[in-house]
This record gives sequence, structure tokens and C-alpha cells, in this order.
Amino acid sequence: MEEYFAALERFNFWKGDVPGMGYYREAYTGKIIDYTGSKLIKVLVGQRRTGKSYILRQIVHALIESGVNPENIFYINKEFTDFDFVGDYKDLEMLLKLYQKRLHPAGKVWLIIDEIQNIAGWEHFVNSYSQNFVDSYELFISGSNSRMLSSELATLLSGRYVHFEVFPFSYKEFTGITHQVMNSQSYIAYLESGALPELFVLPNKETRRNYISAIRDTVLLRDIIQRHNIKDPKLLEDIFIYLVNNASNLVSITNMVNFFRSSGRKTTYDTVAGYIGYMEEAFLVHKAERYDIRGKETISGNCKYYINDLSFKNYLYPGFGYGVGYKLENLVYLELRRAGYEVYVGVMRDKEVDFVAKKGDRVIYLQSAWLLMDEQTAQREYAPLEAIPDHYEKFVVSFDEVSLPSKQGIRHIQAWKIHEVI
Repeated sequence: MEEYFAALERFNFWKGDVPGMGYYREAYTGKIIDYTGSKLIKVLVGQRRTGKSYILRQIVHALIESGVNPENIFYINKEFTDFDFVGDYKDLEMLLKLYQKRLHPAGKVWLIIDEIQNIAGWEHFVNSYSQNFVDSYELFISGSNSRMLSSELATLLSGRYVHFEVFPFSYKEFTGITHQVMNSQSYIAYLESGALPELFVLPNKETRRNYISAIRDTVLLRDIIQRHNIKDPKLLEDIFIYLVNNASNLVSITNMVNFFRSSGRKTTYDTVAGYIGYMEEAFLVHKAERYDIRGKETISGNCKYYINDLSFKNYLYPGFGYGVGYKLENLVYLELRRAGYEVYVGVMRDKEVDFVAKKGDRVIYLQSAWLLMDEQTAQREYAPLEAIPDHYEKFVVSFDEVSLPSKQGIRHIQAWKIHEVI
């Protein structure tokens, strides 16, 4: 028991100091803290190394600053080997009772459990303590795999939660941490690098490449191969490479199967579709389904995939012919998702709209283009939006240095200013 409590004491913040908070991510902490004081379980999800642990520590700091007694905060990170003894929810409960016996916290206890999916049966602990009406608890948890997806959480936590997906740094956060002005030059730097928080403490391109390679290998191995007993790990990696190099393009799983078969790889539609699903569950890639603008419904079949961070492209697979326009589209997709939109690929007869984005009652249509260099290019990008018969907001996003005037109600937005309108 002494070694268990020593692990707790080492990593908790009972003296009031919270080290290692990283760059302050107010876009997340502000929203999460708004829910404090309720019995709702605060759930942070996202790919490994997107900064969930930093955000949790920033929340701890905010709680202490607001007057919460540091000894009323119980924190563990299941990624730390010191907590390997916490194998299931009963071990976790044992540790909590040990903490209460030693510290005797008075009043509400704040339970903050990082990478909780590594604790077997964690949902039993969370459901029990979040609804305890004898003693007062408030829970914040984080996770990096499929059991933390909203569809799974709805079953595990019976609707008693609020869900926050943590993405790599936005462009605004990028300029904040690099102390750059928001303009075309810094946006190019953002587009050509990556946005995972740890990248910004690494000294050069080689160390960043090694870091991104390690993240890829860890997610594929620990979150997919081991968890799902993958029989063909090389095929899994090759599918990931395919999706990285075809991000922002319509993808057909049938065509992918034929592509691998043409190179002598034996696989099936179900295998490829399943492996892609596992990558979505690990938050490596995101799927945007096609949406019939006139019929107001999704269309099965081909769809687009966007990678969670451009560092996978920029540092690991840079040689493939991949235009900057596709990178821009990927960034626009991520910016819409960060802002809380459901994002689809718009379809209307023979025309395609890059994005149909929905949030509450708001619907926006958005085209992404690198440069509107001449009248013919501009007409090609504006035409799909002009053909839409309704009156929802319409935007064309591009990298042009000059902001263009509105055209038939369609606004032109420079890429580095998109956060201002969504």
C-alpha cells in the first residue's frame, strides 16, 4: 500500500503547484470549465499526443486558482508506469479509498483520470461515482480509442456525460505558441509543418520526423494491432499511407482493394473497410460522407478522408505528388471540426461542394481553393455555390493575398482568417 500511495503523492498536486501545463488551450479549458458544478462526466477524447493531458492539468490549475483545496483533487494518468498496478476498476476504487483514508478530504472530491481506457471496466467506476448522492464527486476523464467515441460512450455512460474532442493545435494556437503574426507567411509555415503540441519543443526536422514516426507506430500497434488482433499489420500501415496520400480526395474502398490486389496483395473489401474503421476509432483519420444538398440526406459509397494532423504527410510521406490545395482543404476540414461542426462533402447533380457544415441551426457551404488566379478558376470554384438554391451562408476560402469582393452573396475568405467566420 505504501508504494501505491507514493505513486499518488508523486503525481498529484496536493501542494498547490501544477507543473507541465504546456501552452494554455483556452478554447478547450473555457468550454470544459463551464460544465463544472454539474454531475455530468467531462470526457476528453482524441488521438494520442494531441494534448489531452496538458488540458487536464490546466483544468486542475484552474480549479486550484478558483479556491479548490488541492488535496481534494485525485489525479492519475494511466500512461505512467507507476500506475501499472491499477488494472481494473476495483484497483482504481481501492486507490481512491486509500487516498481518502490518508488525506481525509472534506467536501467534494474532483476525480481526474487520464487515459482511462487502459483500466478494465472503467465505466463501472465512473457511473458509480458520478451519480453518488451520499458523497460528492466530479469526474474528468480522457481516452484515445474507440471506447471513447460518442457512440460507445452513450451506451457506457447512459447519457450522463459531455464530450470534447481534442485536435492538434489550430492555426490561432500555432501562431500563439510560435509567437508569429497571423498572415499568409505564418499560415504557410503551419501548413508545411504539423500541429501536435510536442513538435514545438523539438529542435529540428529530424527529431520531429522521428517523433511523428513513433506516434504513428504507437497508435497503429497499441490502439489498433494489439486491441483488434490485426492479422496483417503491413497492410494496415499501407492503408494508412494510402489515406495520407489521398487525403481530401474522394476514396473508393473497392478501388483501394483493386489497387492492393494489383500489387499482389490479397485482401477483401471487408478487411480494408474494417482497418479504416479502426483508424477512425483511433482518431488518425476522419471520414466526411457525401451529402445530397437537394435531398438533405447522406449518400452511401465513396467519401473523403482527412488526416488528423498534416505532420504525418509533411514528415513521413512528403514525396508523393500532393498539392498544397489538398493540404489547405484538410486544414479547413479540421478547423470546421474544431469549431463543433458536422462536416460533409456536398453533392448536387454534377457539382461538388467541398464542405457542407452544420452546427445547431447554422448551415454553411464552403469551397476551398489554393488560388483564384484567373477568371476561369474563380468561376469553377464559385459555380457550385451559385447553383445551390437555398440561402444559407456560402464561402470560398483561398490563399489569395487580396480579399475579393462578395459575389451573389458568396463571401471570399483568406485561409488564415477562416476562424473569424465559422
